[in-house]
Amino acid sequence: MGKSRRQLALRFRTWGGARAGAGRPPKGRVAGVSHLRRPSHSYAHPLHITLRVARGIPSLREHSVFAAVRGALARGKQQFGFSLVHFSVQRDHLHLIAEANDRRALSRGMQGLSIRVARAVNAQLGRTGRLFGDRYHARALTTPRTVRLALRYVLLNVNKHLRSPPQPAGFVDGCSSAPWFSGFGRPTELSFGAHEAREDWKRWSGSPESPVVAPESWLLRRGWRRAGAFDVDESPG
Repeated sequence: MGKSRRQLALRFRTWGGARAGAGRPPKGRVAGVSHLRRPSHSYAHPLHITLRVARGIPSLREHSVFAAVRGALARGKQQFGFSLVHFSVQRDHLHLIAEANDRRALSRGMQGLSIRVARAVNAQLGRTGRLFGDRYHARALTTPRTVRLALRYVLLNVNKHLRSPPQPAGFVDGCSSAPWFSGFGRPTELSFGAHEAREDWKRWSGSPESPVVAPESWLLRRGWRRAGAFDVDESPG
């Protein structure tokens, strides 16, 4: 009789492929920003950008810290084909509205801006090390409505976070570029805090020049207005 044949068990490799816990670990508190190659970008579309700081950093809205952040934003507001049009500084994150010629301009501009802000804040706080908890998140704004919503969200972001005590009617957030925004649905003279913020910036910088750049894209100059003006007392969604 011939030798009996025994079926050998197949062994499947257990490395690689999709599985729980696989991949590059997040750098920040949440794994919210992908590390994949960013998509291509069109100059015609402004961007809403969010930057979050790491844990343990004092509030970015504290007067001396905010002054350092605002100065760094102003120094890096236009470089490498990147322009900073608006900003809002909250306790642990920043919202930006920007324009960029293309993907490379966005990457280089944000790298330069992030380094400036990190160095300025670290110097003010007497600390070293990483300031931001993760990569920036950028979303292209492609229609008048999305641009209006982003402007409203960024410039009025304080109304979302500082609900107690309530802000006075017509309050304009001095920790943002709202004092230089001309698109609110009320006259400038009825806006509380805008003049004071502009004067504070002139004393700090020694120049009346705005800390942000005037927009050039049609969507940020005129297009968003087709969706309607908004008031400083609104609460962003």
